[in-house]
Amino acid sequence: MKRTNLIAIVVGVMALAFGLGAAQQSHAKTTPPPATQKQPAAEPSIQFEAVQPQTKKFIEYHKTIRLTPEQEKIKSDALSPLKAVCCKDFSALTCCCPCNFSKSLWGMTHYLIAKKGYTVAQVQDAAKAWIAYVNPKGFSGDVCQTSGCNRPFAQNGCGGMDDKAIVF
Repeated sequence: MKRTNLIAIVVGVMALAFGLGAAQQSHAKTTPPPATQKQPAAEPSIQFEAVQPQTKKFIEYHKTIRLTPEQEKIKSDALSPLKAVCCKDFSALTCCCPCNFSKSLWGMTHYLIAKKGYTVAQVQDAAKAWIAYVNPKGFSGDVCQTSGCNRPFAQNGCGGMDDKAIVF
């Protein structure tokens, strides 16, 4: 008799525990997070290729992908806080001129926003990653003032101005 009662109690506790766990999981799946709770930005999923083909691909995106006004706002919000690599007096959004580096950065953002639906935070993270990828030593921010426009990215340069003759 005692054994039967013990089994019944264990089965009852297990059923109760399973029922509560399933209810919690169901509630978690259907209840959105509170609006005030800030969700972390998802990690960018962009994988860079070798600098030369990647630069050419990004510049082509700059030429061919047009953004809507809403997408332009994402681009602006993501790039405005970043300094241009060639001229720290300008933002990465405007730069001082459309050099090959800036065209590659702008093209990458066009692709990520228009084709991948990236958020401001994701675009900004990807922009920082591209800057670090092409020149791991970092940029001085005075490339234009030191005649660095025709130097390769990895040598603190802009890669030139003509996208048909990118300096690598």
